Amino acid sequence: MIAILGAGKMGEALLSGVLRAGRRPSELVATARREERAVLLRERYGIETVSNADAAAKAETLVIAVKPQDMGALLDEIRPHVGGDRMVVSMAAGIPTAFIEERLPAGTPVVRVMSNTPVHVDEAMSVISAGSHAGEEHLKLAEELLSPVGKVLRIPESLQDGATALSGSGPAYFYYLVEAMVDAGILLGMPRAAALEMVIQSAVGAAVMLRDSGEHPVLLREAVTSPGGTTISAIRELERHGVRAAVLEAIEAARNRGRELAGG
Repeated sequence: MIAILGAGKMGEALLSGVLRAGRRPSELVATARREERAVLLRERYGIETVSNADAAAKAETLVIAVKPQDMGALLDEIRPHVGGDRMVVSMAAGIPTAFIEERLPAGTPVVRVMSNTPVHVDEAMSVISAGSHAGEEHLKLAEELLSPVGKVLRIPESLQDGATALSGSGPAYFYYLVEAMVDAGILLGMPRAAALEMVIQSAVGAAVMLRDSGEHPVLLREAVTSPGGTTISAIRELERHGVRAAVLEAIEAARNRGRELAGG
């Protein structure tokens, strides 16, 4: 049985994906801080909602999807109920596996996960890392759990803060770029709706080409960039304004902020 502790937006998205992938509602339980939220989950998915302690005692796989600041209290609550055959999957941003291992019975296998918001449309990028007691079988179980809602990639835990900055926050960078491109369309005299539709489809098409072609992004960009043409004029302006350097510095700043938050 799988228990999702703290079934907020991310937890619910995972729950929904697991059910669509073929799991029966009887194979899952969930917890929620508010009773109205628990009622919604029961009515929407037909699953059982229980207390955190009951979930920890009942399920073999515990998916912890609470906010980072709530992790310590939750671990203290469930510790007496976590048996030796439990596996813990943590979706809490910035919380290292060592923090969880220290607060649960010795030897508990922990897998750390960072997913992003496209989990809601089954297009998430989830990166997973094994704690000191997690082995190949635990990573495979985590992959099976997360694959219905997107792509899963294994990385060393030392890279988790960077992954959070790159893919966890990544959708926001794209939305920011889309917003700027739509404003440019409006500046050029286009209605907002038309500009938005053009930019969205351009983004979707470019992403699919990048994913499916196997080509390096430089080659795909060069295929659009004719000598003396419109695209190279735009690229020149992006370079002149230091957009590439700004992106590098922005993602590095996100990584550094993640480390600060994790540290206290």
